[in-house]
Amino acid sequence: GNEKYLIQPRSYFLAGKNSQIHIIEHFISVNNDEYFTNSLTNFHLAENSIVRYTRLQEESSYSFHMSNTNIDVEKDASFSSHLVSLGGKIARNNINVKFRGEGGYASLNGLYLTDGEQLFDAHTVIDHAVSLCNSSEHFKGILDGKSRAVFNGKVFVRPDAQKTNAFQENNNIILSNEALVNTKPQLEIFADDVKCSHGATIGQLDEEALFFLRARGIGKETAKSLLIHAFASDVFKELKITAIKDYLEEILDKKFNP
Repeated sequence: GNEKYLIQPRSYFLAGKNSQIHIIEHFISVNNDEYFTNSLTNFHLAENSIVRYTRLQEESSYSFHMSNTNIDVEKDASFSSHLVSLGGKIARNNINVKFRGEGGYASLNGLYLTDGEQLFDAHTVIDHAVSLCNSSEHFKGILDGKSRAVFNGKVFVRPDAQKTNAFQENNNIILSNEALVNTKPQLEIFADDVKCSHGATIGQLDEEALFFLRARGIGKETAKSLLIHAFASDVFKELKITAIKDYLEEILDKKFNP
């Protein structure tokens, strides 16, 4: 029918001291309905806990997806996440990490594939409020059609947060003349003993790599597919669960293999 749905899942995960857990959130549509998902996921990592988080969004291309993820990291705790976004007419992701104890680690990895008139939007904040914490952030996008992507990553290093190590990067490949990316990695550093870097790239497929493959007798479409596949799968190479890795590889095969 013409009913429009609003879905508002809310999850709170508390990782106890010295615990380890892997959380998988999978958002999927069985048809092309128009609906709105408004999701809130909160994590609290107690001392020395390890949380791995995989979020796979492959909803209807007529749907709207908004997610807020908040992560509090206590002393010596470790958080690593993989966001893979494929669906949604508009998919907006807000991710906020706060270090609350020394020795914390956070790794945010993202892959977005957009086509048609889709919009993917990521806004991340990593707050180094204490010293001796490491963060790494790497988002990659592949855009086709008239699609759009926005990446706005912010890293704060507070005055007391000495010995901070923060890395941030956003890379994009554009497959059409009409797709567009706006990317803005930002560092705000108020401490002096830190190692921080950030960067962004937007481009077409690597012509030299394409030439190299074609010179070895590989057809143009297959060569393109190999390069796209390699670019994308780099994001989830750290994933520990083979079943998820295989599932993602299958999605890339279907989407990009001629």
